[in-house]
Amino acid sequence: MSSLIRSASLTNYPEVARAAGLNPLVMLAEVGLSPACLHDPDLRIPSDAVRALFEASAIASGLDNFGLRMAETRQLSNLGAVALVAREEPTVRRFVRAMARYSHVLNESLFMKLEESNGIAVLREEFLVRHHGASRQATELLVGVTFRSLKFFLGPAWNPLRVCFVHAPPRDPSLHHRIFGYAIEFGQDFNGLVCTTRDMDAPNPMADPVMARYARRTLEAADSGPMSAIDIVRHILLVLLPSGQGSVEQVAENLGVHKRTVHRLLLREGTTFSDVLNTIRRELAAQYVDDGTRPLSQVAELLGFSALSAFSRWYRQQFGEVAGRRRRMNVGAKRPVV
Repeated sequence: MSSLIRSASLTNYPEVARAAGLNPLVMLAEVGLSPACLHDPDLRIPSDAVRALFEASAIASGLDNFGLRMAETRQLSNLGAVALVAREEPTVRRFVRAMARYSHVLNESLFMKLEESNGIAVLREEFLVRHHGASRQATELLVGVTFRSLKFFLGPAWNPLRVCFVHAPPRDPSLHHRIFGYAIEFGQDFNGLVCTTRDMDAPNPMADPVMARYARRTLEAADSGPMSAIDIVRHILLVLLPSGQGSVEQVAENLGVHKRTVHRLLLREGTTFSDVLNTIRRELAAQYVDDGTRPLSQVAELLGFSALSAFSRWYRQQFGEVAGRRRRMNVGAKRPVV
């Protein structure tokens, strides 16, 4: 079953699609989305369909920056009830943490995490994609919206130290440079922004503690309920694996509980930590190998394997074929496509 996302994710899609020479209603129909999604921002729709819509629009228009074009005009208010909570926080740090805390309300497949060390703050933003398919456009939309939200607090002259994307650079990076500046890097091991802890310390002069409490109660009352233990563990693993982590002890540490608690919660939902870890590795491996832009040695690292040989044995056990052969066949099948 697909994760759900607010239909506000389609804000200004018709305008961007028409400017790119597309018929937005035809594109919606191709991925099974109703035109009603364009008129009610609080509908819950399948995130896989939205991701597929953005990718199909980029291909049909020939614009590999389609998602970023959508991010250009987004406002903080497009985040709905989450913005009501986040904009009343007293500092930028608290704003970012509120966004991370309620990210599942915006998109159940979204994971955000703020990491700070030695004066550097890293905001990681990832999609937990359960099915095959690219997510470049959705990722650039997400990072672009977060970037614009931080500018709302830090001022138009502010820029992060780095803007990072896992995917390869676009054919024409001019729009990326216009929006993000020149501190943008592709082919990185995470998607997100790098800035300073001083940026995170910046006060929010608009903060109203009373309104913040009210907005938080409103949002929590409207929330459909807590995430399952499986989804929580999956989200944490998505961030930990690229840095060579991913043990149950490390997941437990991120949750602030003992590893026995993690095992118990997962068992209650009918699964084990090993099964959750293996499932997410399978999903990511299928994407990385089929994508073909990263060496298999790097894919092994991103999935938390200590060596390429360990990844190769695991891949063959899981998929019944050799990763290198699968990649060669996939690249060969794509070659005639312009």
